[in-house]
Amino acid sequence: MLLPVCGHPERWPALQRLRRHPAWELEPWLQAIEAGRLMVDADLLAVLAERLDGPACLRLLRWWAEQPQPDPRWPGVLCRVRDPGLAAWLRRHLASPEAAMPVPSDRVAEAAALLPLLGFQRQAEDGALLAAWALAPWPVAVRSAALEGLAVGLAAWPLRPLRRVLQALASDLDAGLAATAIDLLARLPGGRGALLALPPLALDAAVEQRRQRRLAALPAAPLLLVVHGRAGGVVPAELQELAAELEQRRRAPVLVQALTGVAPSLLEADGSEGLRAPLTLVPLMLLPGGHVRHDIPAIAAHWRLQGPMRRLPFLGAWPAWQRALAEELGALAARAKAPVSQPLLLHHPLEGPLARRFLAHLEACTGARCVPASYSDPNGEGLLSSLIPAPIAGAPAPPPLLPLALAANRLTDSLASLVGPPLLQRPRFRQLLLAELEALP
Repeated sequence: MLLPVCGHPERWPALQRLRRHPAWELEPWLQAIEAGRLMVDADLLAVLAERLDGPACLRLLRWWAEQPQPDPRWPGVLCRVRDPGLAAWLRRHLASPEAAMPVPSDRVAEAAALLPLLGFQRQAEDGALLAAWALAPWPVAVRSAALEGLAVGLAAWPLRPLRRVLQALASDLDAGLAATAIDLLARLPGGRGALLALPPLALDAAVEQRRQRRLAALPAAPLLLVVHGRAGGVVPAELQELAAELEQRRRAPVLVQALTGVAPSLLEADGSEGLRAPLTLVPLMLLPGGHVRHDIPAIAAHWRLQGPMRRLPFLGAWPAWQRALAEELGALAARAKAPVSQPLLLHHPLEGPLARRFLAHLEACTGARCVPASYSDPNGEGLLSSLIPAPIAGAPAPPPLLPLALAANRLTDSLASLVGPPLLQRPRFRQLLLAELEALP
C-alpha cells in the first residue's frame, strides 16, 4: 500500500483504510521504516502499534533510539505490550541514573520518554531502578517520568521500599513531585498509615493540605481493643484514656472489651445494627497465654457474626513493641549509678512449649531474663529475696525490673515499689501504642 507523505490530505484516510484492513503483513512496513524508505509520524505508529508484538515493538524502539533526534512521543505510542525482551532492553538502556552524572542534555528527553514504559512492563526488579531515577538530581521532567513509571506499575513493586521512596518524595522541594507522591501513598495498602507517618512540618503547605484531603478520603475503621481488665470486667483508667485519645485521633469509634466483661454494643461502633466498615480487633495482650490462644479466637468468632472483621496479632508479638521493651530496659540501666546485672522482665506464670519458645525469643530480643511472678506471693517478699540479694561491696547494683503488664493489675499493685508503674503509664509505650493504632487502616 502506497502511503501519502506526512501532511498530505489523503494520508489520514489511507491510514484508516489500513487500520480497518482485515489482514496485512507487518514485516514490509517494519523493513521500510528501518531502511528509511518510509516517512514516519505518530499517526502511522499508532496504526502499526495495534499489530505489534514484543519483538516487533523492540525493533521499532531500537530504531527510534538510533535516530539523531528521537521524537519523545513515539515510545509511548509504540509500547503497548509487555515482553521480557522489551523490559530487558529498557533496563539496559536506562541503566543507573548516577552513571550518567552530570546530566547530559541529550538524554533528558530520551529518559523521560522511556521511564514510564519501564514501569508499564511491571517487572518487580525494576521498582528500585525507577525509584533511583525519581530520587536522582535529574531535571524534573525525568524525575516525574520515573514517578509516572512507579505509578503505572504500582502494584508490582515491593511494598516497603516503595513506601519509603514515596515518603521521601512527599517532602521533595518540587511541589508537583511531592503531590504525586502523596496521591500514590494514598493508593497503597495501608496508605492511611503511610500518610500519617509523614511529618507535617517537613511538607510544603499545599502538599500538607493535599495529605489532609487524602486522609479525609481514607476513613479509619472502628477498633475493638480487647484487654485483660480487672475483677468484674472493670477496664483500668489508663486503657480508657488511651481509647478516648485514640478515638479523637482516628475520628472513628474505638471500643474496649475486657475479657471478663460484656461485649460492647454495635451501636457504639457504627451507630447502626450492623457494621458497614470492617472492624479491627486488636488483642492488647503481652504473652501467648490461654487468653490469646482460646479467648481471643472466641471473641473474634462472636464479632464475625456481626459483620466483617480483621484481627491483628497480640500486642506482645509486635516487633516494634519488643524493641520498645529493649529500649526501656536500656534506659533503666543507663540511669543506674553503678553497673547492673542482667535486667529482668516479670510476667505471670505461663506453661507449654509455645510459651517457652516465646519467652526465649523475648529474652533474645531484649537481652533480659524473663522471670515468672506468682500471684500467690501478693506482697512480693519471696520474689524480692530471690531476685535482689543482700548488697555486697563491689557487686553489681540490683537489676532493672520491668513488669510485663500493660495496665495496673495485682502484680504491679503488690510490687509497685519494686517494678514501678505498668507499661501504659510509661511515656515510651503509650506513645508507641497510640502511633501504631492511629496508623491502622
